[in-house]
Amino acid sequence: MMLHDRTELLEHHRDAIRAWMKIKRQEVPIPIYGSVDVRDAGWKVGVVDANHFPAGFNNVSKTELVELAKLFHDHVKRNHPDCSWVHLIPENHTRNQAYVENIASIKSMIEQAGYRCTVGSMALNVLDSLHGLTGPLHLNPVEMGEDGLLRVDGALPDMTLLNNDLTEGLIPGLNPTNTSPPPHMGWHQRRKSEHYQALSQYVEEMAELLGIDAWHLMPEWFVSEDKCLTEDACKQRLAKEIDAFLERLRLKYASLGIDREPKVVIKNDSGTYGLGVMMLSSGDEILNLSNRKANKLRYAKGGVDVENYLIQEGIPTALATENGETLEPVVYLVDGEAASWFYRINGKKSDMDNLNSPSSRFENFEGGQNPYLTDAHGWHALVAELSMLAMGAESLLRGQSA
Repeated sequence: MMLHDRTELLEHHRDAIRAWMKIKRQEVPIPIYGSVDVRDAGWKVGVVDANHFPAGFNNVSKTELVELAKLFHDHVKRNHPDCSWVHLIPENHTRNQAYVENIASIKSMIEQAGYRCTVGSMALNVLDSLHGLTGPLHLNPVEMGEDGLLRVDGALPDMTLLNNDLTEGLIPGLNPTNTSPPPHMGWHQRRKSEHYQALSQYVEEMAELLGIDAWHLMPEWFVSEDKCLTEDACKQRLAKEIDAFLERLRLKYASLGIDREPKVVIKNDSGTYGLGVMMLSSGDEILNLSNRKANKLRYAKGGVDVENYLIQEGIPTALATENGETLEPVVYLVDGEAASWFYRINGKKSDMDNLNSPSSRFENFEGGQNPYLTDAHGWHALVAELSMLAMGAESLLRGQSA
């Protein structure tokens, strides 16, 4: 089944989908913002990575940033009705000019939403500003108050917006009642597999509503725990699991007439930035990893040790530019709604490769015709918004157990 041939089915159920989404969004805390990487093989569309602390707002078009600002205003008004001042805490990427532009774009979105916005953290107090591609970004001094809460220029902000994924642990002084995304959703304890676990329930329900096999709407996956790549016996067990996983995919492909060899992706079960990602064709590749490749898989942002690995079905991308460059959509969402798309394009990678590398570039088709618009506002938007529901379900469970 080619999903692209079933877009009419999707549109036929549009009212039912909206009604279903409205009910589901009342059951979980909807993320203030997020982004997802989507892979579209034509016969399968799925979220392959979901970020609660998105770092690419600089790639969003100016037109779509206006729409995101409206959704941001709606979210804050509903959840923090007395808010007039939002303080933004960034990562410590002081030399990454693209990341600084991301922060500048988020600040612009917040201000367009009608709120005052300041930027800074205690870790950045040694600097007056950050230098992005388009100029300096002013930083405000942040200090710990006597009550143990962070203050900006000596005052308490109405709301704190995190654009720091907390890989290296919690930031002291955060007030969990007015911090969004909630600190318990940081990568210091969140797991990608937990997201897929939550997502699978929503995908099953949506597939039933549409009358299709849920397999077409998300990748298959399993988890390898306890630093498995450091022990030979564990690596051998994992290699067998990968081979069995690949064989199940081959049988599924054969049943659908898909003429290609399946592959799997192994990645850190927590963390972001596309670090420690590897494509595998067989379990033997795990047994024969070179030290360089093994160390690459063990590496995580901030030098944090990788504990668990997510083994995920590799979804090839059927999308390409007119010049044949491989691409994938990146969907940006605010208040749970898919409202902005740009495309990660990488002419040096194959349709199965991880495109998130230094050779990639981004296009948002500002002011021009987007040849991928139909898909973006159909299946891509659907799986992205399901991902935000799953993120909300994750947050609800973590909040209850905190």
